Amino acid sequence: MFRKLLLLTALMPVSAAMAAQKGAPPPDPTQQPVLLKAGFLDWHPDLRFRLRGLEEIKEKKYGDALKSFRYAAFFADKPSQGMVAEMYWNGQGTAKDPALAYAWMDLAAERGYVGFLGLRERYWKQLDAAQRERALLEGQQLYARYGDAAAKPRIAWKLRQGRKTTGSRTGFASNLQIIVPGPGDSNGSIDGTKFYDERYWDPAQYQQWHDSIWAKPKVGRVDVGEIEQVQSRVPATQPENDAPEPEAPVD
Repeated sequence: MFRKLLLLTALMPVSAAMAAQKGAPPPDPTQQPVLLKAGFLDWHPDLRFRLRGLEEIKEKKYGDALKSFRYAAFFADKPSQGMVAEMYWNGQGTAKDPALAYAWMDLAAERGYVGFLGLRERYWKQLDAAQRERALLEGQQLYARYGDAAAKPRIAWKLRQGRKTTGSRTGFASNLQIIVPGPGDSNGSIDGTKFYDERYWDPAQYQQWHDSIWAKPKVGRVDVGEIEQVQSRVPATQPENDAPEPEAPVD
């Protein structure tokens, strides 16, 4: 049941969550094939490797999926951190490890996203005393490497570099048309405002965009048990911002 819930959350159409916001929201970049071909995901490794992991899950390539989710997690992607937790909990692509699964789910719940908080508490109730002790120790190491204090600067750097590289730093892209080569002699084009919307490139707005989707995700009628609004049990640690980047899955 846990895997079903989290997969429903991870696959939730972004447009549905954005529709509740005032004004016309930009399109979900992960649902725009032309945007993906234009290199959008080159500068959004959190989305890129989460999508890859989900595809690998469908193909039952669980070991590859675990690597992809861990790489997305390195760039502060909370859904991917939750998927890593689920895979350790269910023993997909790795041996079952309830203590480590809890540590990853606690990390995924760091921003207070409701779905992950509920799963974290469900995990905790099923751990014995020894597993709980180990989960807290594992959590300290995970927070130092994958917690927001360490991971947010990584994705922020990527976004800023991407905006510089694509030429969007001026903020004036309303008249720009991006030509994307297609199969054979066919070409596609996209309005520059969709590619360059600030919610995809400004770190603060990008965070708010994610929060609007994941804070209270709509996943239908799925029982996750009573959600307890509690603080992380893992004590804060100094982030290791100079931690080496994990090896990226091969394209």
